[in-house]
Amino acid sequence: MNKRDFFKIGILSAIGLFIPKKLRALEYYPNESNEKWAVLYGTWCGSSRDAGLWISEGMNGIANVFDVRENPDLSKYDYIIIGGSIRNGQTSVLLQEYITKNKDLLKEKIRGLYAVCGNMMQPVGPEQKTALIDNHLAKICGDINVPSKVFLGRITLGLMDKESRNMMQQMKMTDYDNLKRADCLDFGKEILEKITHKA
Repeated sequence: MNKRDFFKIGILSAIGLFIPKKLRALEYYPNESNEKWAVLYGTWCGSSRDAGLWISEGMNGIANVFDVRENPDLSKYDYIIIGGSIRNGQTSVLLQEYITKNKDLLKEKIRGLYAVCGNMMQPVGPEQKTALIDNHLAKICGDINVPSKVFLGRITLGLMDKESRNMMQQMKMTDYDNLKRADCLDFGKEILEKITHKA
């Protein structure tokens, strides 16, 4: 390597240190749309994140996707979809607290709800939608009636906290993945069609 290349690399590396971490991170950039859409999710093993991204893809990629741990400001968004992974019949406490704290802002903007659950690897039926959406997520959001879906999820034991991982291992559970991209894409299309037909 010659001296000139060495100095170029050194200068570029130094500049990189001054770029804020948030700007360096890989983020999801939505496509242009007349309305601003957001998907807000809470997750443990990433299944609700992937579901949210795929829902946005089903909407032609127009929704920005946020982890509730980012504590995003959703005030500039026209429409919002909310979803979360399920443990012990509920979404994460952090997601529940965010929704409760921002209920006035969110209630009129929510256009879809989703939940992702393992369901003991059994098919999802109407009873899961009633328990996880109607009697849980929709109630936290203010008893709203919008398109909703429960997806089968996945677990990655290495991403779980020690207590949850030990519990799963005692139940002889191993890593599995039953989340279907096609189901998420279809749900995104369903939400977008409902809005398009109203316009």
